[in-house]
Amino acid sequence: MCGIVGYIGKRDVAPLLLEGLQRLEYRGYDSAGVVITSPKASGLKMVKAKGRVRDLEAKVPARFKGTTGIAHTRWATHGAPSDENAHPHMSADDKVAVVHNGIVDNASDLRAKLTAEGVTFLSETDTEVLTHLIARSPAEKLEDKVREALRLIEGTYGIAVLHADFPDRIVVARNGSPVVLGIGEKEMFVASDIAALVAHTRQIVTLDDGEMATLKADDFRTYTTEGTRTTASPTTVEWEAASYDMGGHDTYMHKEIFEQPEAVDRVLRGRIDERFSAVHLGGLNLDAREARSVRRVKILGCGTSYHAGLIGAQMIEELARIPADAEPASEFRYRNPVVDPDTLYIAVSQSGETYDVLAAVQELKRKGARVFGVVNVVGSAIARESDAGVYVHAGPEVCVVSTKCFTNTTVAFALLALHLGRIRDLSVADGKRIIEGLRKLPGQITQILEQEEQIKKIAEEYADARSMMFIGRVRGYPVAREASLKLKEVSYIHAEAYPASELKHGPLALIEPALPTVAIVPDDDLLEKNRAALEEIKARSGRILAVAHQEQEKADRTIVVPKNEDELDPILMGIPLQLLAYHTALALGRDIDKPRNLAKSVTVE
Repeated sequence: MCGIVGYIGKRDVAPLLLEGLQRLEYRGYDSAGVVITSPKASGLKMVKAKGRVRDLEAKVPARFKGTTGIAHTRWATHGAPSDENAHPHMSADDKVAVVHNGIVDNASDLRAKLTAEGVTFLSETDTEVLTHLIARSPAEKLEDKVREALRLIEGTYGIAVLHADFPDRIVVARNGSPVVLGIGEKEMFVASDIAALVAHTRQIVTLDDGEMATLKADDFRTYTTEGTRTTASPTTVEWEAASYDMGGHDTYMHKEIFEQPEAVDRVLRGRIDERFSAVHLGGLNLDAREARSVRRVKILGCGTSYHAGLIGAQMIEELARIPADAEPASEFRYRNPVVDPDTLYIAVSQSGETYDVLAAVQELKRKGARVFGVVNVVGSAIARESDAGVYVHAGPEVCVVSTKCFTNTTVAFALLALHLGRIRDLSVADGKRIIEGLRKLPGQITQILEQEEQIKKIAEEYADARSMMFIGRVRGYPVAREASLKLKEVSYIHAEAYPASELKHGPLALIEPALPTVAIVPDDDLLEKNRAALEEIKARSGRILAVAHQEQEKADRTIVVPKNEDELDPILMGIPLQLLAYHTALALGRDIDKPRNLAKSVTVE
């Protein structure tokens, strides 16, 4: 959600911080700010602004020089978007500045206590509480001041702190919200996302929960919030700065939709075992005996990751014949679930930092469960907390609305299902059949993308709809759910997804010409059942857009997609509906890469 960038070294810091904030704009935000200093400066200098980073940049004066600084993009939780509520927050004596991602749960109590002690608050935020706590600490060292303040805090945080009396350092800390250090040549960086760092360094250190760090220009050290030193070894990130450019496309969403053939090829590369019609998933650390002992699979995710999990659960049941289901992690963690030692739990997250998923993983680990991660970002919190897992190798995804990562996640689940199936009861012939289907995917996705102009015209026809219905059966239903979410996220058109079999149990009352229906109609053993649903809608004068493997007589429009194996068809059938959502939003003039009220990585509840 919110974004943090910091730098300490010898370069002019303000341009670096503003550039870093621009690279974090995709995360979603409503205001931004920057504070700087240097060993030769007399205090801190700060600029904040409601709106975009360009609004902040316009307010930065010409003589705004320094070599150390922290900056922030805020997504409102406590207090409406405003200059006053924007980060950084400064103490009353102008000596302490703090940027903060997360939520301080006991902010109200702490604010009341500090107010009673004579502190005057200038914002409505929870973060300002933390600023005053640090400033009022009697400790002599900045690290100790921060540590003492954090002991009073309940909630989540990723923070960076500057102090006018300690201009040679930045102190950072993490609990539930990501903090990444970037190691440079006699300079150090900090950010909440590697996107802000890769233009300057690919050597990173990711803090764990309960860990702090002190950054100086030529050194850094990490330690726990209790003061115990920790060992941090830098790792090299795969992604380069060019990965975050638009590459000639008008939007990141369009670019990422069209990157899917290459992305799918990447998730398959090196993982297919032709000899045994199986796959290599080295990150699983699951031998054949352990795989055969799995009695159930439970997949946990949020939003798009949850929908990928629904598709994954179906593939695991079909190919491995293991009972499997998916559940929103945000619900799972609060319902006191029964944790079964014979169940394999799989946590799904594009960023690897989704708070509800991470909290579910931590609760499962506390109860002794075996947890696998399916994530995109190497070294992310969920990847580190999980016992093992699979990286989906989609590459950086900048648009808030996920497309290529969703597709790669479903392909990763197909690989996992095939892996478990071949260990159990899936025949060599069926293994070969699925592998041949997987190899076809990149080319078939390309064929779908070549229909963009046709899909654009269909989107323009449907852009005036106030609401839309998405339906599908069994394999098609998760596709309908994800497509419905895509349309809502990026176009702001209300959309609902239902199993096609449920139409007669209520939703049929909504059908009329003004409510178009998008029907997922794969050419499988349920084809005639799906066609019967189209008959029901047409009989009530409903408009129908079908996504199918052949033209549908009862549909007003059909988007024809290439046929693959039945089990893999859902991976392809979602692709044209990404383009439908995109071009609907384009026709309506929406802010496609940064939809209102949304953020890329949801790191708070």
